[in-house]
Amino acid sequence: MTIAASLAAPQAQSDRIWSTAKRATALFALIFLAACQSVIPKGGQRPSGPPPVESPDPGNVVLSDGDRHRVALLLPVSGADGDVGQSIANATTLALLDTRNTNIRMTTYDTALGVDAAVKKAVADGNKLILGPLRSDDVVAVANVAKPAGVPMISFSNDVGAAGQNVFLLGHLPNQSIDRVVKYAKAQGYTRFGGIVPKSVYGQRALSNLTNSVRGAGGTLVSIQEIDGSAASIDAAARKLTAAGAIDAVLIADNGRVAIATVPALRRAGLSNAKILGTDLWNIDATVASNAGMRGAWFASVSDNMFRQYADKYRARFGQSPSRLSSMGYDSVLLVARVAQDWRVGTRFPVARLTDADGFIGIDGAFRFLGNGMSERALEVQEAQAGKFVTIDPAPRGFTPAK
Repeated sequence: MTIAASLAAPQAQSDRIWSTAKRATALFALIFLAACQSVIPKGGQRPSGPPPVESPDPGNVVLSDGDRHRVALLLPVSGADGDVGQSIANATTLALLDTRNTNIRMTTYDTALGVDAAVKKAVADGNKLILGPLRSDDVVAVANVAKPAGVPMISFSNDVGAAGQNVFLLGHLPNQSIDRVVKYAKAQGYTRFGGIVPKSVYGQRALSNLTNSVRGAGGTLVSIQEIDGSAASIDAAARKLTAAGAIDAVLIADNGRVAIATVPALRRAGLSNAKILGTDLWNIDATVASNAGMRGAWFASVSDNMFRQYADKYRARFGQSPSRLSSMGYDSVLLVARVAQDWRVGTRFPVARLTDADGFIGIDGAFRFLGNGMSERALEVQEAQAGKFVTIDPAPRGFTPAK
């Protein structure tokens, strides 16, 4: 399931590469849509006690541990983030069933009961790869145990500070989303940019990302203002942006709730015609599309095309809708299953295979890991319309050559 594409390739080579990508996508669709027997009661299974919890064996084929790769899934399947964590765990089970994979033993360890205990148990149990954790503040704790043990991690976090040294981030990275939407806006004639970012580590990184993206696109960065999420700070930031000079596009690097509260403040402050831009955080918040003030706003994100089909399958099996983040769980299993074809049981996980320059295809489209542990994704630009997000600029056909 690889996708090979180069935006810098000659036309003939580009057509051949894209044909390969389409065949890979078709193969993925066949696996994804394949019928399989359910081994989980409708509604799913929440662990009734402490971890670990093993995923069912696809096809009811029972293999000995000596015949299977041991992979740990570190997620919060209880507590405040339990719904999201359980949805990702369910997605990994669905992927194992859809691929009918029998040589991977997936075991879930509940990080909500203590991340240190979870990772130590996972390593002691002999797992050769860790999928997770979900929360950024858990990545370092897991890495501190996993790295000395020689166990690589594919984390669902987007904390770029944790990447590297066999820690790979499958989470959607905000710098790519910001860069994609800024470049698209510049191509549509928007040249003078403003920004609203939260007072947080995420906000500081977004500030740097926006600065670099505007400069790289050849635009002018007029002003960036920080907010703490309160109405007073949002109003003050809006007034400061207006006072800084003419602005024709404002990027709000925050979640949908904050964006919905910020747009009216921008309009009141005088930025009545400024194009509103955002990040892929908006793609997990349906209220953005349904809010009248957000109509016409642009943001860059992974495609939702395959996710819609996946969501239907998920609902049919588990009796509820999946978290938008759960696609990472499904894609992580597709990735491991692909690598496991040449992975000898009992040996270390072949980390070098993760950085295949051609990348991989999953529910969220084309992606690949770079040598620094970060992921690169082919993103599309979406527009918030009446109750829905509509693709206005499709994802590129592939990747430029890795540096």
